[in-house]
Amino acid sequence: MEEFNCGIDLVEDGFGFLRNEASGMSEIVRRFTMANKNGMSVQIITLGGIITSLRVPDSEGNIDDVVLGFDNLDDYLQKDNPYFGAIVGRVANRIANATFKIGGRTYNLSKNNGENHLHGGFKGFDKMNWESHVLGGGELVLSLLSGDGDEGYPGEVLTHATYILTPNNELLIQFRATATKPTPINLTNHSYFNLAGHAAGANGTCAHRAMINADNYTPVDKNLIPTGAIDPVEGTPYDLRHERNLGEMLILLEDEGGYDINYSLNPPNGPGNKKLVSRVVHPESGRVLEVFSDAPGVQFYTGNNLPRGTTAYPPLIGKGGAKYTRHSAFCLETQNFPDAVNKVRKPSLQLHLPVVFTSLNNPLS
Repeated sequence: MEEFNCGIDLVEDGFGFLRNEASGMSEIVRRFTMANKNGMSVQIITLGGIITSLRVPDSEGNIDDVVLGFDNLDDYLQKDNPYFGAIVGRVANRIANATFKIGGRTYNLSKNNGENHLHGGFKGFDKMNWESHVLGGGELVLSLLSGDGDEGYPGEVLTHATYILTPNNELLIQFRATATKPTPINLTNHSYFNLAGHAAGANGTCAHRAMINADNYTPVDKNLIPTGAIDPVEGTPYDLRHERNLGEMLILLEDEGGYDINYSLNPPNGPGNKKLVSRVVHPESGRVLEVFSDAPGVQFYTGNNLPRGTTAYPPLIGKGGAKYTRHSAFCLETQNFPDAVNKVRKPSLQLHLPVVFTSLNNPLS
């Protein structure tokens, strides 16, 4: 165990072996455990930069894991893994018709979501084994070189993801990327949270109270592709500007299956670009999740596509044999707007050299 001056303990071990398709050789998937003196700890593996565990005490000091995940590498590699805890990229969310133009040239991407492209394609950043570096002060840096043409994207992209656990129960994630050609990039972390505990199910999720700091959202069509409009949340079930009970709000979205929508975040109140994105409370445990980011949007998702838990659609078996079903967790994916590369009214996500893409997320505070 290595203890740094900031009071963060860091341990490295192995999580399994993965076959490198290029070399044909097996390579280790490493796991890093960071813990502070308050009983909070996080585990991250080099496969996809996945957060496999996030253990946090409640108001009575009882510690539980508050993110969904699996116990072993094979389960993370299965095709029905819904991106639990992973970095998704090059472009998070959907790109309509799996195509876009840069400089008058059309690029065709892999179609892994019907006719559309989702979360970087069939083998996005979530399915790659990242290089790892431990820095002084307990910082973990994961690095990935994505090749020119991967999943149809132009240019090589070198991405660094830095994870920092603080003594104040903050988990910081910072993304930084450079490219050899102009290319779209939009990175996020896809953790599934349940502050009642990862095994608490939909009943646990429905007991949360959620606030999202956004006056507007981007409506979508039946394929969850943004229409290009930016509409006010006022008068809709998407209005979470003040804390609302998730169970009550999910009833209002029964036809839609729940929340799966991008919010256009309000600008920061103070200096700098980082702003409060969301605050979610689980009153019974006293756990609070506050998300801060410099991203312009956040995808709020309530696990609508997790299996229903019926005979026809059995639960997804997770850590410790937990049964994950629909609405067993929620995601707050800080991001650029979905399909921004094809929409006129959008924040730009194109990475032009020598501009460097950076994004700072503070997913737990």
